[in-house]
Amino acid sequence: MGDLSGLAIILIKHIIFDLDETLYPRRAGLMQEIGERILRYLIERMGFSPDEAEARRARYFHAYGTSLRGLMTEETVDTEDYLTFVHDIDLAGYIGPSPALDAMLRRIPLAKIVFTNATREHARRVLDVLGIADHFPFVIDIRAMDFINKPDLHAYRRILDLIGARAEECIISKTRRATCARLRPWA
Repeated sequence: MGDLSGLAIILIKHIIFDLDETLYPRRAGLMQEIGERILRYLIERMGFSPDEAEARRARYFHAYGTSLRGLMTEETVDTEDYLTFVHDIDLAGYIGPSPALDAMLRRIPLAKIVFTNATREHARRVLDVLGIADHFPFVIDIRAMDFINKPDLHAYRRILDLIGARAEECIISKTRRATCARLRPWA
């Protein structure tokens, strides 16, 4: 073995999981239902026409990463009303217990954290239905992030502060390629 004195040894300590479409599959349809509820909110609570609601939702997502952030930036919105409305879903119609996921998580010897643009309450309900809540003592939600959402790099810096970790000590489990590409310079 050669001289290793110049190498820094970094130990991975945390694995940070996105909630939606990472801990359950896209085909479950839950995120699509949340998307429909976002549209309903824009129509029913904000007063936009269906066409305007669809256009705004797409624009907000592209410009701000979430519809909520777009509403907070460009409109006046009751954030708690919005979060309650869009997550008021019977999860059993979309997801169920996942013994395979539970077994896989048990084999990962790292601190596990959920990092979500949703609420802690929604995340906990999802984790409970999946049967994996005991793996996640920490759920970092949109409120804990002071409403700075993924994929904003400030959100990822904030989570490091909240968990007391350095970027090189963490693995992020995420499904969206665009987010992964945005994180490359951060790591």
